[in-house]
Amino acid sequence: MKSFIALLGLLLMTTLTSAQYYDSVSFASADWKGKKIDRKAKLYQCHFKNKNLFKANQHISYVLVKRGKRHRFRIAGEPQKLRTVSDFAGELKPLAAVNGNFFDVKNGGAVDFTKVQGRVVNVNRKAANGKPDFHQKAAVVIAANGVPEIKKWDGLVNWEEWLKEPDVMLNGPLLIFNRQDERLDSASFNITRHPRTCMGITQKGHVIMLVVDGRNANSQGMNLFELTKVMRWLGCVSAINFDGGGSSALWVKDQGVVNYPTDNRKWDHEGERKVANVLYVERKNNNRQ
Repeated sequence: MKSFIALLGLLLMTTLTSAQYYDSVSFASADWKGKKIDRKAKLYQCHFKNKNLFKANQHISYVLVKRGKRHRFRIAGEPQKLRTVSDFAGELKPLAAVNGNFFDVKNGGAVDFTKVQGRVVNVNRKAANGKPDFHQKAAVVIAANGVPEIKKWDGLVNWEEWLKEPDVMLNGPLLIFNRQDERLDSASFNITRHPRTCMGITQKGHVIMLVVDGRNANSQGMNLFELTKVMRWLGCVSAINFDGGGSSALWVKDQGVVNYPTDNRKWDHEGERKVANVLYVERKNNNRQ
């Protein structure tokens, strides 16, 4: 009996390993379309059809911004007002922007700590036990020079107050941190496929802003275990999940929304949801007022 169980375990492990190998090969050999949006900044897109990524159709869009002095990242948001990513972009004139953290659909504003250019815009809305929620245990912080970093909750209840960078956006769950995959539990949010938005940083310091479409026959969406694999395949040594679902939207200069937001239940670029804030990248010589 013990030998049978051991054999069954070996077969299961072999099957999972084979599936992971197939997915990684499919991802690497896919027909990725790249389009330059600025020097050292490029949009990449790929539509995995015939259920050849995680046994599902998937549509992935991401902007890769190479490390350098040409660009800076920023966060934009307001205390209560909700706006589409396109609306934010129309005012900010960035190279690219994605939706940010979780928010109050009814009353507006983020439910996670957000600081914009030194001003606290929103504070954490914590659970009844006073502990941070799963999307309040990691953060994107941006230094004064516009360079972003991903930080991990240090265990303090008010840890966000000690983050001194001028731009801070709590978010999560954390997917990868310092080259190590983070432990994700079996909560429905983690294991169910949805549209997803995330941000990652590679070993060379390049930044990736990525959106996976979902809730459509053309793209099923991903769970967070699958999303972690994608970010690792792209070379990220740290990666963090953002608000997803109907909020997921990636806007690119001269193209507008390049993914397929789901709020209108159509496979087009018009179904944006209003959100509380955005992460965006711009040229450092941007003369926006």
